[in-house]
Amino acid sequence: MNAIRTKRRNVIHRRKIGALSLFSVGVSVSLPAPAYAMHISEGLLPASWALLWFAVATPFVAWGLRDLKRRSGELPYFKPLVGLVGAAVFLISCMPIPVPTAGTCSHPSGTGLAAILIGPGLTVVVASIALTLQALFLAHGGLTTLGANIVSMGVAGAYVGYGAYWIIRRLGLPWVMAAFLAGLLSDWATYAMTSVELAAALHGAESFSAMLSLILIAFVPTQLPLGIFEGILCVGALKFVRSRKPELLRMAAAGGAA
Repeated sequence: MNAIRTKRRNVIHRRKIGALSLFSVGVSVSLPAPAYAMHISEGLLPASWALLWFAVATPFVAWGLRDLKRRSGELPYFKPLVGLVGAAVFLISCMPIPVPTAGTCSHPSGTGLAAILIGPGLTVVVASIALTLQALFLAHGGLTTLGANIVSMGVAGAYVGYGAYWIIRRLGLPWVMAAFLAGLLSDWATYAMTSVELAAALHGAESFSAMLSLILIAFVPTQLPLGIFEGILCVGALKFVRSRKPELLRMAAAGGAA
């Protein structure tokens, strides 16, 4: 009888903890917070430019979905890895750092690390999902600017980061250097592409190059150190994977990602 009572108390205690956790999450979400514009905000791009970037992003997303189908058939445990990497990209790209000179914010993207683990094609897919969820539930970015954000964070970030890692490793240089440059350059490529998108759509009577220079300069105070931080983050995460779960890298290598 005592054992049964103890078991019931433990069950009730766990339920209370669960309810308290849900309440805490709900309160944290519902409390007002400063609204920083992450990614390119809703309605900022004219319709013609928004449609253009959707057209550019679509074939990359389609290629990534095709790659997911192929590799999932070859490796039964590959989908959980993709889900884990997608969750990491979602969380990493939800870390806003205000940019006083631009009235907006910067953030890491995690696409360099993702490209190393699952390849650039699938990184575009997980970045697309992360961006869609952020636009729908966190007011980060927007649905009309989703195509542009996919191109900057997903396509540019993933392929530049993966290309840097692949070239450095093929040159026989240490993986630490390759991982650092993958994180660093993927971050900078994301914001360079974002600057191009904004300047192309909003330069008006000014020259494109003048507007691009202004936007790039506005992001320099945060983006330079943030890129270095993301490079270090990429090295640390990859070191953890190499020491604790090296089979994940072998799984990635089987698909040509590492």
